[in-house]
Amino acid sequence: MTPRRLADLTRQERRRGVARSALIVALAWVVVIGVYYAVPAGKDSTAFDVGRLVIGLLMVVVVVSWQASHIVRSELPELRAAQALGVILPVFLIVFASLYLSLSDTSRTTFSQALDHTGALYFTITVFSTVGFGDITPKTDAARIIVSLQMLLDLVIIGAVARILLNAAKTTLSRSEQGSSSS
Repeated sequence: MTPRRLADLTRQERRRGVARSALIVALAWVVVIGVYYAVPAGKDSTAFDVGRLVIGLLMVVVVVSWQASHIVRSELPELRAAQALGVILPVFLIVFASLYLSLSDTSRTTFSQALDHTGALYFTITVFSTVGFGDITPKTDAARIIVSLQMLLDLVIIGAVARILLNAAKTTLSRSEQGSSSS
């Protein structure tokens, strides 16, 4: 299987590839968010919350690595890179949403209002998108530190992870072009 550029596909092939990728991304969002809503929130200790954050972020790193390895082997690496970012994003957001939910359940005064699953996800997305409506705010130093960490990692996800995935696609296509020109 030789990697191909999206621009080299016929219109029908491109539509089919984009539709397939969109379906995979949508399915990933449904599964990840479905699991998030299915898992009950609990009153965990701060140490458990830190462990949850570390494990969640390690899970994001594993998903990024796994996705990058699939891009390198993909027939359509550009499309696979976009798909990978669409799969990584909900995992990253749910890591923080579940942490905020746990913090809020541990102490209802951690945020300006008590958070349920939807409130925690909403807060996570407003922080990620930098909209920050201000209706929910962290009230404790621990929560402020975690929200600040999310803000910094948001930049990493937007910049570095997107770059890693796109570079994997470009490298795959370059190797393919070099291999076909030398034969």
